[in-house]
Amino acid sequence: MNTTTLSTALPLSADTTDPERRTWLLAAGSMGAAAVLTTAVPLVSTLAPSERARAMGAPVEVDIADLRPGELRTAEWRGKPVWVLRRTPDMLAGLAPLASQLADPDSRRDQQPAYATNVQRSIRPDVLVVVGICTHLGCSPSAVPQGSANASVGDHWPGGFLCPCHGSTFDLAGRVFKNKPAPTNLEVPPHRYAGDTRLLIGEDSAT
Repeated sequence: MNTTTLSTALPLSADTTDPERRTWLLAAGSMGAAAVLTTAVPLVSTLAPSERARAMGAPVEVDIADLRPGELRTAEWRGKPVWVLRRTPDMLAGLAPLASQLADPDSRRDQQPAYATNVQRSIRPDVLVVVGICTHLGCSPSAVPQGSANASVGDHWPGGFLCPCHGSTFDLAGRVFKNKPAPTNLEVPPHRYAGDTRLLIGEDSAT
């Protein structure tokens, strides 16, 4: 086994009593220490978490005061797109009749906090908050309104979301339709309201 120590950097027979040699050795040692320090500082800096990395785990506040009925807004939380949809009364009325067409209509699988296991999958019936990532292979679905001419959703499409990668479809509560590649509903992130128009994504009363 080969080993190397700092003591082998200088000959064992070196005369350290000579003033000129001693001055040279001290200068060389100082330069070496400075080089090590210069190298170490950038390394330590790269190990420190960035402001963005810290922010990605923090709650995100969304002002929904001007979110109109039927409007979908996208926020970013932990690097993921989170959809905030203001549902109309007609959108809400259309959720219950879809139960027989859905893989998990009652949200029994663990894809949402306990307070979002209702038909609307939300705290407030009119506001849906879901992660906009398909639960199949991670593509981002697109919103497709009712009455769309999109052949991928059929003539009786009630409105919802279509994943363009493999054709999974979700209703306006983020629940996946039967016989689709996506195995589960869209994820509902933890969230709460800090007022009538302030939504906090990534934080709820249980955290």
